[in-house]
Amino acid sequence: MSARNYRGIDLFRIAAAFLVVAIHTSPLASYSETADFILTREIARTAVPFFFMTTGFFVLGDFRRTKAFLKKTALIYAACVALYLPVNVYAGRLDGLTLGGLFTQLFFEGTFYHLWYLPAALLGVLLASFLLDRLGLKGALAAAAALYCAGLLGDSYYGLISNVPPLKAAVNAAISVTGYTRNGIFFAPLFLLLGHRIKISAAPRPTFSAAALAVSGALLIAEGLVLRHFSLQYHDSMYVFLPVVMYFLFALLSTVHGRCPGWAANFSLLVYVLHPAVIIAVRGAARILGLWEMLVENSVGHYAAVCAATGLISALLLLISRRFTAKASPFSRAYVEVDTAAYRRNARALMSLLPPGCRLMAVLKSNAYGLGAEQAVQALRAEGVENWAVATASEGAALRKYGALGTILVLGRTPSSDIGVLTRYRLTQTVVSLEYARELSSMRRRVDVHIKVDTGMHRLGIAWTDIDAMDAVFSLPHLRVTGMFTHFSSADSAENSAADFTRGQAERFFAAASALRERGHDTGELHTQSSYGLLNYPDERCTLVRAGIALCGVKSSRSDLTERWPGLEPVLSLRARVSEVRDIPAGEGAGYDLAFRAERPTVLAAVPIGYADGIFRCLQGGYALINGHRAPVAGRICMDQLLVDVTECGSVCPGDTVTFIGRDGGLEITAEELTERSGTITNELFSRLGPRLPRVWR
Repeated sequence: MSARNYRGIDLFRIAAAFLVVAIHTSPLASYSETADFILTREIARTAVPFFFMTTGFFVLGDFRRTKAFLKKTALIYAACVALYLPVNVYAGRLDGLTLGGLFTQLFFEGTFYHLWYLPAALLGVLLASFLLDRLGLKGALAAAAALYCAGLLGDSYYGLISNVPPLKAAVNAAISVTGYTRNGIFFAPLFLLLGHRIKISAAPRPTFSAAALAVSGALLIAEGLVLRHFSLQYHDSMYVFLPVVMYFLFALLSTVHGRCPGWAANFSLLVYVLHPAVIIAVRGAARILGLWEMLVENSVGHYAAVCAATGLISALLLLISRRFTAKASPFSRAYVEVDTAAYRRNARALMSLLPPGCRLMAVLKSNAYGLGAEQAVQALRAEGVENWAVATASEGAALRKYGALGTILVLGRTPSSDIGVLTRYRLTQTVVSLEYARELSSMRRRVDVHIKVDTGMHRLGIAWTDIDAMDAVFSLPHLRVTGMFTHFSSADSAENSAADFTRGQAERFFAAASALRERGHDTGELHTQSSYGLLNYPDERCTLVRAGIALCGVKSSRSDLTERWPGLEPVLSLRARVSEVRDIPAGEGAGYDLAFRAERPTVLAAVPIGYADGIFRCLQGGYALINGHRAPVAGRICMDQLLVDVTECGSVCPGDTVTFIGRDGGLEITAEELTERSGTITNELFSRLGPRLPRVWR
């Protein structure tokens, strides 16, 4: 699901930004000191952790997004430092600044009181990513929680250590360097990782989250009031119950789906960055206009004026920036649409078929069979998948950048000159021969490998009878054998001869594995089944199953028979938008070679999709769906366009949706139907969907 489909998170971004404004304007101070404390020092303290959790939710675990976030945030931070530099100079905050003080300001304090969030985000993402990579999610959360607990002693619970000199000295030493403990070391990592956990795990039921939020919120307010009563706080950003509140708040928000305007994130950022400058401006304007009592001394009036002015300025800046940053909509031409929920259900359905001790290995070669590998990784990680397979090392590196954890097996042969890619991205390489294994070993780089065993397909692998060759692979330095596998050549066939051959392949494979174990080798992971192997031969004694096309919820061919089909659902739709509609009289031709000839007055719609996008030229004479009607393809299919006859499709206008795979009203074109007409299989159709087609996961 794309970021713009998390309506709850998007809308709360705006609320959180104005809660930060409340922290710095104290809206209720004119009426009740206690009420203002509850609002600004407790309730509003959810704002910054929310921003950290949003970053963890959308960024953490994805190398490419993390890199982009760090670069963007660093640039924003530099711009903000420059923006508030004149204020700092005027206020004398730079007078007598030492080198150590400059270090604290730049890396922890942010040079202005609200900018600490930006260096905290940078440092926090780096630290959280490191912990996640080294310790896994559970270990990273434990380490971040320990840092948070340490930070509590330098924040709301500072008073507890006043009578423990060694501990107080250690905390004071940390504070002398960082200013406060609400920073990128003690504060940010926990919330970043909590956001990431919600992203990849099933969120609690909304009713449970709401109830837990109410209870933990009440406990947070009580905690803050008690700490305030006993004057224990050095600062008031960190509470014991704050992570609990944030977990259930964010979990609840993440279940509120629906499209939200893309400006919400940038608007909230502008409000956050600009509101201190607006506070200064409002105070200056109030003094000049004689409205000091209304706009400054009245705390509600002050808050309202700052919010209104900041919101207006932010909105104007966004309107101006849109002229320079306009992007084409992914729906403006042609696109691949993927049903995220169905994809995840397919993964769960396949995993339900696995015997005890066996795990799913998601095969995401060729951009996850054309669906979009980045989004597929995120969806499958949410279902607990930790084993992956790809065709090439570059595909494996991409998966690692997208946040894939665990084993990534490269099924194809990687040139030894590219061994650096294998080691850098911790990829497991398939060994297809003893000679190739020796070549890899000669590079003197530690690499995990799986041995491919040829049991009869005769494409790649060491012959199942050549036990000595496989034995030699185990003995090579620099290579660590962590698994063995073979590939069934005919698992998709219901013919008795094919079934006999497949069972024979399995027997040969396990005989080879047994012989190697008798020689004292740990054969590691064993896998023989791909999608059809799992569906037709579920009883194999394997530890992994390689599922590829089955995750897409389709068969390779409509005629394929399977022993089991656990409710798998098609996940891919292929759609385009009508670009032009025109009438032609009877007898007129259209398209290349005028291959279409109108037998009657005809309405033709031009559709901007063609064979460069994966629509085979041999499909001319087929049809698409529009407005719940079948629209025959008219004439030749071009590289970028085609024509459809919409005479019987009612009123058709530019921008209307044309469906080539998927449902439209009560009609459906399945991928199997399309490939049957083109004489191929769904695997080819999906993998040939062009790169210029946006992949839209809903």
